[in-house]
Amino acid sequence: MWDPKETIESVGLGKQERKRSTRVADAIRMEITMLFLQKVRDQQLAEVTITSVTITDDLTSARIFYAIPGSNKGSKKVTAALERATGFVRSHLAKTLNLRYTPVLKFIFDEKAEKVQEMERLFQEIASERKQDESDS
Repeated sequence: MWDPKETIESVGLGKQERKRSTRVADAIRMEITMLFLQKVRDQQLAEVTITSVTITDDLTSARIFYAIPGSNKGSKKVTAALERATGFVRSHLAKTLNLRYTPVLKFIFDEKAEKVQEMERLFQEIASERKQDESDS
């Protein structure tokens, strides 16, 4: 049976190669996540979740977005702990990743996670109101 996707991929048009900056950003996200889980002694950083990493095309600077589970706002203590740990994280990345230059790291609180939690709360309220309306009628 003829599959158009196989034909397109055999010509080289199907899958697009990901940019190097995207691959490096994914590697940085995974490495920082593992670092926070295994090697960091600060308990405030153990609860931090790295949501995404964006890096410039020349790989000189990276913005690391993080969220704190169960918290609606970026905690000042966690932000201060991340700023203190930036040098440690950067030196770990330099040892682990095979890059000519290690990017400058900037940690940014991810407000999207907070908005998602708010939307989920609103959906739960709507669902409970619907159930209540259905049971009343």
